[in-house]
Amino acid sequence: MLFWILLALFLSIVLLYSYLRLYYGWGSIFKEESIQPPRPLVIDKKTRDKVLKQGFSQDKIPPILDALVIGSGVGGLSAAAVLAKAGKRVLVLEQHDQAGGSCHTFQEHGYEFDVGLHYVGQMHEGGMLRVIMDQLTDGQLQWNRLGDQYDSIIIGHKVYRLYAGKHEFANTLKKQFPGEEEAIDKFVTLMKNVARHVPLLAILKMIPKYLALFLLKSGLLHRLSPVFRLAESSHQDVVGGLTSNKELQTVFSYLFYGVPPNDSSFMINALLLHHYKRGAWYPRGGSSEIAFHMIPVIEHAGGKVLVKAPVTRILLNNGKATGVVVQRKDKEICIFAPVVISDAGIFNTYEKLLPPVVKNTPEVETLLSSLQYGMGCFLVFVGICGTSDELGLKSTNLWIYTESDLNSLMEKFRSLEWEEVCKQLPLMFITFPSAKDPTYSRRHPGHSCMTLLTMAPYDWFHQWNDQKPRNRGGEYHGMKMKLANHMVEKAIKENPQLQGKIEYVEAATPVSNEYYLRAPKGSMYGAEQNCSRYQCDIITRMRSQTAVPGLYLTGQDVFSGGVAGAVHGGLLCACAVLNKILYIDLIMLKKRLKKRIKQRRS
Repeated sequence: MLFWILLALFLSIVLLYSYLRLYYGWGSIFKEESIQPPRPLVIDKKTRDKVLKQGFSQDKIPPILDALVIGSGVGGLSAAAVLAKAGKRVLVLEQHDQAGGSCHTFQEHGYEFDVGLHYVGQMHEGGMLRVIMDQLTDGQLQWNRLGDQYDSIIIGHKVYRLYAGKHEFANTLKKQFPGEEEAIDKFVTLMKNVARHVPLLAILKMIPKYLALFLLKSGLLHRLSPVFRLAESSHQDVVGGLTSNKELQTVFSYLFYGVPPNDSSFMINALLLHHYKRGAWYPRGGSSEIAFHMIPVIEHAGGKVLVKAPVTRILLNNGKATGVVVQRKDKEICIFAPVVISDAGIFNTYEKLLPPVVKNTPEVETLLSSLQYGMGCFLVFVGICGTSDELGLKSTNLWIYTESDLNSLMEKFRSLEWEEVCKQLPLMFITFPSAKDPTYSRRHPGHSCMTLLTMAPYDWFHQWNDQKPRNRGGEYHGMKMKLANHMVEKAIKENPQLQGKIEYVEAATPVSNEYYLRAPKGSMYGAEQNCSRYQCDIITRMRSQTAVPGLYLTGQDVFSGGVAGAVHGGLLCACAVLNKILYIDLIMLKKRLKKRIKQRRS
């Protein structure tokens, strides 16, 4: 009898605990009450610099640390902010002169430019990514939704337009591709299945590695969900089975990141398109707002985010990570913590920050040999006289391709000589950040800006990789500005109202990205996003836990590229450090918020 009474009592406690967690968030580090009404936008540069540009010095290091984070990109800040919410004191060290990684901004001649964030999807109220970002910033990061027609794709002389909306995405595509309705419906169905099942990839990275490898080797993994087969399938193979229309295939594949469709994962491309299906958003106040509002969360728990703090190596004691070394002029400063987290990327971490003996272990060697450096980016920052409203600039992004066969186009692109590239650039992206942010004209009166982007092999500029910016000589400057001016000319052809309005032009090459962002080979998307990376064996092994006890990875290399991928990389890292499946708390929080949203709207 006593046994049954104790069992009933135990089950009652479990049910009560589950009820409290589900409906009240009891025991969760994520709380509804942490979301505060947004404060006024901070414009004053000195006030912002106190947050984003806190220079490193020994006296600013918190006396007792729970964790160290190398790099202040979104992945590093996300991991630090989650740990801070769990009461951990975290020190984030950034080698650049401001925090934010690819989400930082810079100002020149009265203009402000973002360097990596162009738009983000799934920021609708109650969406999972919105719930996460609200928690990481205490609700202070505000988002501006772009117009329904968020992307235009030019293929040769034809223009195709993508619209956000539950049904609009497919319906407007069908109007532009009559006779391809079945292919479009099948693609949308696959896209939904990928989005619905992709959490299984996160689970694969959270469960013990031996269990994940057992599921893989036994064949059970691929029976669990089609997402694992779609992850390993090339995008070209899947869309080629849906339609023979090359231009529709291009529309299904248009978001370039340096990998042609025949070598990119269908899962990743499908996720990218689904990411914007409910709309595209841009941070009010610019992309630096992300770091600006995550840093106070970290500081609230006693942590710090310090810049001009280049980490040169990770300290080991008996094979365990115990801290890092920061290089300061002619001396080294050792900082110790029980947990070290690297947002420097998998290549930098294993090849530059750890001793060769670690890289040469079979486990690490096998993983690194399966990965490649991503292709670099070439960015052009353009300052324009006149506001976005005066010039009629739109928030719609423009993707330009000279032909519809992207595999052939990208193969030609890699083989072109520099002079040929400057004459006939095969692919280019045009965006107007000032048209996406309603605060831009208030912060920079009478100005607007444009960013142009194309892919660029590192080899084009590698001879200048050891030289500092602005000291690379006339040949380098002339070379990059030749391509930059060609890209500006192409942009003016698409936007003739800009003729005579261009006041400032600057370009960033892969070596610029390598210098400012410590991006290996200038890649801004981490390890190459190709099919090899998304084989289930690599997905299983590329997790936050590393071969070194006490050392964890965060950011794009843990999950996938882009802002959303880096944020989830940070969450997966925090799950590993805290030994807790935080996504359960987030799912429960999302359900509670969704219920409140429905009640408010009814």
